[in-house]
Amino acid sequence: MAQNGKVLNAFGISVPVYDIHGIDVSRYQEKIDWQEVSNFKSGKDSLGITFAFVKATEGQSLLDKYFGYNWEETKKHNIIRGAYHYYKPNTNSSLQASNFIKHVKMQAGDLPPVLDIEEVGKYGNANMKKGIKNWLNLVEKHYGVKPIIYTNASFYRKYLSGKEFQGYRFWIAHYTKTIPRVNTDWIFWQYSDKGIIKNIRSKVALNVHKGSREELLSLCK
Repeated sequence: MAQNGKVLNAFGISVPVYDIHGIDVSRYQEKIDWQEVSNFKSGKDSLGITFAFVKATEGQSLLDKYFGYNWEETKKHNIIRGAYHYYKPNTNSSLQASNFIKHVKMQAGDLPPVLDIEEVGKYGNANMKKGIKNWLNLVEKHYGVKPIIYTNASFYRKYLSGKEFQGYRFWIAHYTKTIPRVNTDWIFWQYSDKGIIKNIRSKVALNVHKGSREELLSLCK
């Protein structure tokens, strides 16, 4: 579990002291050897990669070119997988939900779907909130599981910390050695985008899960 203020050396950087580490990837990492990722251990504590979130879709029509490959290979190599959608607030939210649902076929053991929200858009905060609530509701209705919301700490504090999103679990991006200071019970923390994993060509975003492996598995569909 976390030991606030303490770090370990692994994945090419200093990392916070948690039991469960994972990565998130998209086309920018190109083709990944997931067997190597599954076997990879780093640092004197031999930390490994337990879970991976892979980008699926963006907006109303974009499909990440490596999603199908990443989705199948993570499952094949026993990495707990999740899929995320990058939300575009200037685009119809129902069409965005349809794009995600069309391409992501979830199975037992998969993490809940994730909405990645980092932009307010030209129509303003109220419209952005209305749209993401619609996306969340449509996706929950389809998969039968409440989605997770990904955002950075400052965006959360400015736009998402109100009552509208109480009850949702959050994955917070916060690139420091100290835990995110947000008034929500986050379950994932993206602590760096500078990770080095063997046989992944570019640096990769690193994450921790707040709880134990059993608690991580309890989140899964």
